[in-house]
Amino acid sequence: MSLRINSIAPDFTAETTKGTINFHDYIGDGYVVLFSHPKDFTPVCTTEFSAATKLTEEFAKRNTKLAGISVDGVEDHHKWMEDVKTYGGTEMSFPIIADEDLKIAKLYDMLPAEAYLPDGRTPADTATVRTTFIIGPDKKIRVMLIYPMSVGRNFDEIMRALDAVRQTDGQPFATPADWRPGDDLIVALSMSTEDAQAKFGKLDIPLPYIRKTQAPQ
Repeated sequence: MSLRINSIAPDFTAETTKGTINFHDYIGDGYVVLFSHPKDFTPVCTTEFSAATKLTEEFAKRNTKLAGISVDGVEDHHKWMEDVKTYGGTEMSFPIIADEDLKIAKLYDMLPAEAYLPDGRTPADTATVRTTFIIGPDKKIRVMLIYPMSVGRNFDEIMRALDAVRQTDGQPFATPADWRPGDDLIVALSMSTEDAQAKFGKLDIPLPYIRKTQAPQ
């Protein structure tokens, strides 16, 4: 199954470092950032888990949970969590999902159906399990960011994308390039200029199809 923006995030039940979870139940009525990894005890992924762990409270302020997934078992995950704490100095409070049978990696279209784990495998065997998904309360995928193994994730951009999703969710807005919270928003093309002016007041209109307004307070 190919996943796209606005696809329903596939549900699953899996073992994690926090016990058994049902993913849709875990999402609940908030947002989730699900970020995947090809193997435990890998350098780039260790730095990423450290970065995410330090931002847990910032995500919580945004009604957002974190969930990691790695193609290893829970026992290895627990050992790896100690390395993450040693490296970053912060204890992880969110679950790492076990995916030894590649079920979830395939469910999320990160590996082909015929993929398997060979004896003596290396991270290269599951190198494409490097996607970050931002999922909304309606269980729909809002953002997908895919990184190669050689490029560490930018959690500042993940947070910025989450802020943009939450700012525009269910609203007639889009965010311009490089948008940050507090910046002007673009009025969606589905709303006429007259209606936008009536609702939002004065607009900045550099081009007929770019109508900017201040973010609602």
